[in-house]
Amino acid sequence: MTEFTPTVPSRVLPPVTVRDLPPPPRSAWPIIGPGLVGAGVGLASGEFILWPYIASQVGLIFVWGALIGIITQWFINMEIERYTLATGETALTGFSRLWRHWGLVFVLMTLCSNLWPGWVTTSATMVTYLTGTGEGSVRWIAIGMLVVIALGLTLAPVIYTVLERVIFIKIALVLTLIVVAIVFAINADAWAGLGRGLTVDASLPVPPLEFALLMGAIAYAGAGGGQNLCQSNWIRDKGFGMGLYVPRLVSPVTGQEEAAPSTGFQFAPTKENLARWRQWWRVANIEQASTFALVSFVTIALMSMLAYSTVFGRPGLENSIDFLGVEGQVLQQTVAPWFGVLFWVIGALALFASAMGIVDYTSRLVADTIKTVYLRGKQVTENRVYFAVVWALALTGIVILLLGFDQPLVLLVLSASFAAVMMFVYSILLIWLNRKALPAPIRIRSYRLGAMVWSIAFFGTLTVLTLIQQAQRIFGG
Repeated sequence: MTEFTPTVPSRVLPPVTVRDLPPPPRSAWPIIGPGLVGAGVGLASGEFILWPYIASQVGLIFVWGALIGIITQWFINMEIERYTLATGETALTGFSRLWRHWGLVFVLMTLCSNLWPGWVTTSATMVTYLTGTGEGSVRWIAIGMLVVIALGLTLAPVIYTVLERVIFIKIALVLTLIVVAIVFAINADAWAGLGRGLTVDASLPVPPLEFALLMGAIAYAGAGGGQNLCQSNWIRDKGFGMGLYVPRLVSPVTGQEEAAPSTGFQFAPTKENLARWRQWWRVANIEQASTFALVSFVTIALMSMLAYSTVFGRPGLENSIDFLGVEGQVLQQTVAPWFGVLFWVIGALALFASAMGIVDYTSRLVADTIKTVYLRGKQVTENRVYFAVVWALALTGIVILLLGFDQPLVLLVLSASFAAVMMFVYSILLIWLNRKALPAPIRIRSYRLGAMVWSIAFFGTLTVLTLIQQAQRIFGG
């Protein structure tokens, strides 16, 4: 094959450059990271809050929903990664090639999900359990956290490297908590309940909880919403596939900025490039399955079992994340005072790390779209757009908190419901993109295409049912 005409659409953005696919690693170990970052950022709204809250209210009869959500998201993540592995461009850039403003649509939806700082107020709430300062101090602690997060993300020389290290530490802490919980706190009933909860039984009652909460829990089982889209950005900064040719995101203050190409690349489907592709695709799948999927499910299951073992059936926990405070108190009484403190300390640190990850991925998506589509050719760099968005998010969160919006669970349910809507829409676009923009040998097909059709049906149904429920609530009926 002597000549190759790129298949990536170039009507909206400039054509890609033809380059060979970089040699793949011999194993998945050198590229372990993006899946763990994705799981680690998700170890907050879903794994630490929504699923344990459900377990505290109705037991473990809905754990199968988490398993379905995680498997579905694994397929979604791999289709997001497929485009970036093949082009070095993010999925949002690919969507913008199909229609100029698709990236902006998802940016706005992500902002609507994450402007409400429910993720950082929950971490602050856990801190108050340790300090005994009461609910009145939550907003002030959360404001301090937002400032620390903004400083950390804009002063780190290579932002992904710092985020990866923070998330690795967080996962290690959470796994330590889980191991201690298995030894001292999780009872036999919880293990039996887990087995029943993994079976979809039509005779079991539907969990008597608000549908938006159940929808949000499935959408946030693992990641959810814009976070899935950011797998593109994270694997590109890690050097996956054609992403190796794109400079990493660095701090405009302490890092050394490099001139970034305005568009991506594409490799000719030669025998050598396709052999490299198969190896890249294999290790990328292994990385996602062994990190994102496995870590997400293990933490959801065991944190739900811990909540079930400690606070299930206790009155006064409805519609509140106060179950985390009660859970720590019960652990102090039934295990030892140190274990309740350990639960709160690790919870506060884990949720803080997730808050940092949420600010990072939101800012990455915004900066990528604004620079690539709307500021292409301008002197301003993506790094500087990222810097501005990080501080805009922090300041907006501070204003919201000062206005009194500091109820974590309400904010998280709103955010999670928005995530499911996003996933419905971009599941459609991923099929379109990965069949239209890629050469035939590496397009989505077979059972993976079927999995994406399932994703569309699943999140589409949840979206419609939730909209109907909310309309009935507003207009009556």
